[in-house]
Amino acid sequence: MSTESPGPVRRAAGDGQTLEPALVDALRALLGPIARLALAQGVSFAALEELLKEAVVDEALKAQSAQAPSRVVSRVSVATGLNRREVTRLTQRERKPRDVRNPPAAEVFARWQTDPAYCDADGAPRPLPRMPRAAGEPSFEGLAHSVTRDVHPRSVLDELCRLGIARLDAEQDQVVLTRNAFVPNDAQAAMLGFLGDNVGDHLSAAVSNVLAVEPPHFEQAVFADELSEDSVAAVRRMVLSSWESLMKGAVPRLEELIEEDRQLGRAPRHRVRIGLYSYSALMPTPPLATQDDGENLP
Repeated sequence: MSTESPGPVRRAAGDGQTLEPALVDALRALLGPIARLALAQGVSFAALEELLKEAVVDEALKAQSAQAPSRVVSRVSVATGLNRREVTRLTQRERKPRDVRNPPAAEVFARWQTDPAYCDADGAPRPLPRMPRAAGEPSFEGLAHSVTRDVHPRSVLDELCRLGIARLDAEQDQVVLTRNAFVPNDAQAAMLGFLGDNVGDHLSAAVSNVLAVEPPHFEQAVFADELSEDSVAAVRRMVLSSWESLMKGAVPRLEELIEEDRQLGRAPRHRVRIGLYSYSALMPTPPLATQDDGENLP
């Protein structure tokens, strides 16, 4: 175990504003993966800068008092350091709000994984006949209709097959799940959507906890190092098992609460996301120790 002494105060790049070292380290840790994603996707710095400006102005607007709408552009300009012309340009731009509702295919997948009617005795999702073969028999069509009647079950099936999450056994005319997690294959847009939704909510929870007097969200983690590759593989299996247990308990409970709110007429204004993540990487290589042969001693 080693301890580190506080380093000198560091400065943020750009206007030379002095920031706390801990804040600079945290921001760099958050911005690093964003920069890696942008570079991998060919996003220019100018485009990334524009997105950052939008985000900063949006958050500054949220922080303004609703009771004092006058001179909002000036107040946002002071809060962000952007000039009033830039703030006006960004606030007058029309941007479509994000839809946070899961697509039907994701909801069908979640119910298939957790509803006992569509699982075997061990709780694993079982193959389903595409169409019901007898009255009351579970089928993929029934599963899809239990989630939504706005989309045809065949369209949901085609989407699950396109994403590589399910396959249609044409000979048996039944549908089989091929994955245990809703992470599409060869579906870049969908994967980026999951990235924004999942990491965005996780980060929002962590930031809210840091800024609040009493942390309002659950956000915990455990850390270990000096592990072998085999041990990391064992950890991955443990996390996957924990996630499957959590999901099987959470999805039915959430559905019960949604129905309870509907029956009691409670205002449905809130949303919730529950996640579990793990991350592993090589430990940083320690710097080479400088050998002291005694020549520099006084």
